[in-house]
Amino acid sequence: MKYAFPENFWWGSACSATQTEGESQGSGKGLSIWDHWFAAEPNRFHNGVGPQNTSTFYQHWKADIQLLKQLNHNSFRTSISWARLIPDGVGEVNQEAVAFYNQVIDELLAQGVTPFITLFHFDMPMAMQEIGGWENRDVVAAYARYAETCFELFGDRVMHWFTFNEPIVPVEGGYLYDFHYPNVVDFRRAATVAYHTVLAHAQAVRAFRAGHFAGEIGIVLNLTPSYPRSQNPADVKAAHHCDLLFNRSFLDPVLRGEYPADLVAMLKAHDQLPACLPEDSALIADGKIDLLGINYYQPRRVKCRDTAINPQAPFMPEWFFDSYEMPGRKMNPYRGWEIYEPGIYDILINLRDNYGNPRCFISENGMGVENEQRFIENGQINDQYRIDFISEHLKWLHKGISEGCNCLGYHMWTFIDNWSWCNAYKNRYGFIQLDLTTQQRTIKKSGEWFAETSLNNSFDK
Repeated sequence: MKYAFPENFWWGSACSATQTEGESQGSGKGLSIWDHWFAAEPNRFHNGVGPQNTSTFYQHWKADIQLLKQLNHNSFRTSISWARLIPDGVGEVNQEAVAFYNQVIDELLAQGVTPFITLFHFDMPMAMQEIGGWENRDVVAAYARYAETCFELFGDRVMHWFTFNEPIVPVEGGYLYDFHYPNVVDFRRAATVAYHTVLAHAQAVRAFRAGHFAGEIGIVLNLTPSYPRSQNPADVKAAHHCDLLFNRSFLDPVLRGEYPADLVAMLKAHDQLPACLPEDSALIADGKIDLLGINYYQPRRVKCRDTAINPQAPFMPEWFFDSYEMPGRKMNPYRGWEIYEPGIYDILINLRDNYGNPRCFISENGMGVENEQRFIENGQINDQYRIDFISEHLKWLHKGISEGCNCLGYHMWTFIDNWSWCNAYKNRYGFIQLDLTTQQRTIKKSGEWFAETSLNNSFDK
């Protein structure tokens, strides 16, 4: 069967500054939380590989963009490093960074690849973290100035802006579950970080609109559909709580301009609400977006709690649910994640039916596999498993589009095997294999498949 996609469909991939650029302590760049944390606790990083040793895009941007062209990308998402552009988070702009990002944007356009630019991808400047990071409203204001600086510098050529990538992740990792810096476990502080991130997003949107820049502005959210174990009311309620905390805490503000009333009531009942100012609600209402990026990797399966809560333990989202392992689920054993392709369709249908069918695209979807050298045949990684993963997700995406969902494209994570935060290079995600020793790039079988799919705007399966 042939799966054909709408005209002008966005085919591409996504990455971030911290995960690809390298040169993390040179060329005028300020320290980010990642540089600081790696220096302090290198043991937290797989094989002791830190942000200095990423896939050298800072040096190889021109050749890498040529490879994007070779893979028939018509679009590509990356991010600007706040700490590179404005080393202290506020104040002087680093002209070396301006020259670098100008070169990247101009070369993408010259090769017929539309740049999609994210302003914040987990990489808080250390100078901003030292005054409280997203807990401090001064940092919200600094971020808004940084965003405006980016619009003024690059907004004549960048037509697709994204304020944040997966803003729930720094909340979860940095303030709940101890897998990102600053390694705080405190729900109320996490709620403040999440709330201030929404305010920062809305301030950037406001600045974009006020500046009458061409193009559009959006946000990238990792959406994890929450499926209850059963239709028992207790399980359904557990899934609803999960959806409120992990999806709707960002989805509702950016699409509806307000928070879900039951999320507010839930946090209020447990005395976990962040401090709000009277003018905040009007600001949040102004933060409604033009375009939603959707990162989808896995579903969340939950059931009601089977055990009582330890009253001495910190308040956590898990007060409201337990995880559930569905029998017979398909797994990516390397990442420990379930593979559930219909989830991508369920997300789109939810957006269509409950959020006014916003303009959206799949901004990330991907499969990390360990030790891919096992699959080298005639000098090339035969990652048929990745081709199967993509095509099965694309079938469900196609179904959503055929049923009226306003999905405009599909970006894979990622282009070249890149550094994945604490996991470093443990799992590889790229269309292109990276040899860490020589920095040589070699196209995998999936890269060739994707190039053909993009060229034809369709695939056969």
